[in-house]
Amino acid sequence: MDSTLEEVAKRAGVSRSTVSRVINAHPNVKPETRARVQEAITECGYRPHAVARSLATNRTHILGMVIPESVSKLFTDPYFPLLLRGATEACNAKGYQLILSLSTASLTPDALHDRVLRSGYLDGVVSANTSLDDGLIPHLIEEGIPFVAVGRHPLDRVSYADVDNAAGARMATEHLIRLGHTRIGTVTGPLSMTPAQDRLDGFKTALSAHALPLDPRLVIEGDFTEAGGRLAATKLLEEEPTAIFAASDSMAIGAIKAIRAANLSVPEDVSVVGFDDVPPALSVEPELTTVRQPIEPLGRLAVQMLIEQIEGLSQNTQRIILPTELVIRRSSAEPRSRGAPRD
Repeated sequence: MDSTLEEVAKRAGVSRSTVSRVINAHPNVKPETRARVQEAITECGYRPHAVARSLATNRTHILGMVIPESVSKLFTDPYFPLLLRGATEACNAKGYQLILSLSTASLTPDALHDRVLRSGYLDGVVSANTSLDDGLIPHLIEEGIPFVAVGRHPLDRVSYADVDNAAGARMATEHLIRLGHTRIGTVTGPLSMTPAQDRLDGFKTALSAHALPLDPRLVIEGDFTEAGGRLAATKLLEEEPTAIFAASDSMAIGAIKAIRAANLSVPEDVSVVGFDDVPPALSVEPELTTVRQPIEPLGRLAVQMLIEQIEGLSQNTQRIILPTELVIRRSSAEPRSRGAPRD
C-alpha cells in the first residue's frame, strides 16, 4: 500500500503543508528541512499523485513532440527513432513525460495542430517539422504555448536547436572535389524544409568556392526517403555525374541502388556521399561516406531548451547550432573515365 502525505510528514517531523511545499518545489522551505522531507519521501516510498501535483503547480510535466510524418515512415526512417531517444532521455532526466503526435491519412495537419493546441495538458511542445509552410509554430506563438523547433526557423521569436547543415553539405561536396570530381550531382530534400535548403546552399557554396559551375540538371529534389533517392538518382544518372551528394543517408542508399540498377559500380563509376550517419550507413555495401550529425544530442538539446522555458530559466530566444563532421568510408573515391577497365 502506498504511503500517505501524513506518514511522510510524521517521519520528517514537519507539517503536512511543509511536505506539500517540498513536493511542489515551493521556494519558502529551509534547505535542511527540504533535505529531511526528501529523505522521508524516499524512506516511505511516497509517490505524489500526478493530478494533484499538476493542480498545485499548474504544470503537468508532459511535453508533446509533433512529427509531421506517418507512423510507417517514423519507424522506417532511422533519423526519427534517434531523435526520439535523445528527447526521451532528456525528459526522463527532468521528470517529464513525452507524448508523440503524428500525421495520419485521416488526420489533416490542421486537425493535428488543433488537437495539440487544445489538449490543455501539455506544458510545452517540441516541433520537429521544419517546413516553412507549416502552420503549427505561428499558432503556438499566438497561443503563448512554450515550444522549441528542431531545425532552423526564420521567424524572429522562435527558439530552435539545429545542426550546421550548410557546413556539413559543404564538407561533403568539397570532399568529392578534392578527390577530383567536377561533375557532381545532388539529391536534395524537400525544398519547403529548411534543412534541405541549407544543405543545398552548402553544396552550391562548395562549387562556387572551387570555381565549378552549377548545372541545374544535376540538382534533383528528393523527399528524404530511400525510394525518393533512388528515383532522383535515376534521373541524375542520365546526366552522367561522377559523384552524387544526397542530403540524407536514406536517399544515398537509394542512389546506390539506382547506380547498380544502371549496371554501374560505387565508387568506381559514381561516388556517393550522404548526410546523417545513421546505422544503415554502415550496413550498406559499400559503407557510406557521410556527414555525421548528432541526432540524439539534438533531441536532448531541444527538450532541455523547452524545459528551461517552462521553468523560467530562460527568457530569451535561443538558437543553438550543433557541429557536423565528415566520415569518410568506401563509397567515395577518385573518378575514372567511363568505359575504363575495371580492377
